[in-house]
Amino acid sequence: MAIHQLSVQSKENTVQILRKLSQHEQLNFLLTNRIPRKMLTRFVGWYSQINSPLLTKITIYIWRLFAQDLDLSEAKQQRFTSLKDCFIRELKTGARPIDKHEKHVISPCDAIVGQFGKIAGTTVYQAKGFPYELSELMPDLDLQERYRDGLYITLRLKSSMYHRFHAPMDCSVHGINYISGDTWNVNPVALKRVEKLYCRNERAVMTLNTGDIKRSITLVPVAAILVASMRFHCLGVDLNLQYKGENRLVCDATYAKGDELGYFQHGSTIILFATNNYVFCEGVKTGERIAMGAPLLRAI
Repeated sequence: MAIHQLSVQSKENTVQILRKLSQHEQLNFLLTNRIPRKMLTRFVGWYSQINSPLLTKITIYIWRLFAQDLDLSEAKQQRFTSLKDCFIRELKTGARPIDKHEKHVISPCDAIVGQFGKIAGTTVYQAKGFPYELSELMPDLDLQERYRDGLYITLRLKSSMYHRFHAPMDCSVHGINYISGDTWNVNPVALKRVEKLYCRNERAVMTLNTGDIKRSITLVPVAAILVASMRFHCLGVDLNLQYKGENRLVCDATYAKGDELGYFQHGSTIILFATNNYVFCEGVKTGERIAMGAPLLRAI
């Protein structure tokens, strides 16, 4: 009994030490950025698709040692045959109530709220003291002008979170602009150290047409290290480091508020841009968790 207790205690101590090391800013930055990012991302993308229930179970167990907030109780299925299946898990019906107020724009995903506020002309902030221009994130001149003095909010999906994203309002989508790039980590440590990080990473620009030319919402999903893959149901193709097709992809899809748009295959970020005839809903705060379906913006 004493030997067993010592073994358990030793294991717990080791886990605590590893967690503390992973939370150390300098070490975290070095481990997740000063490495061959694209090579590691391709490897994890391959590994995540290995079809092995036993290997997946072991990997999820190790993952839980570092991600204490990994909650699979809301998932439709409880057993996964690959790590990818766990990453892109669907939720049980009703797990995320959709705010039905006609003037509300909902959060498109589960996320931690990052920087948000009013766009200063065309200048946006990824972190305090780290600005970037709309032109550096999205190449479309029309969108740059459309969101001048508008609003933005950064929604970070941790690796342990629900990875699917949904329509924030009734809308139609007629095209997506895919921009190839790097795979920097998008966690707060990197955002405080790497200038214009979102403008360097793989990303897609998805404008949601509301039927009102004066009101506009655009989502910019940004990929990150490990997997760095996103899928839009209106396209039916994975956009990732292996994708070699066109950048401007035409589609024609209509969505009701809350309908699923697609998913990330790992944690990442969505930056939402809105015209200046919206305001943020009460309760939206930097560092706070927000659920998909919760009110995010209100039309004025």
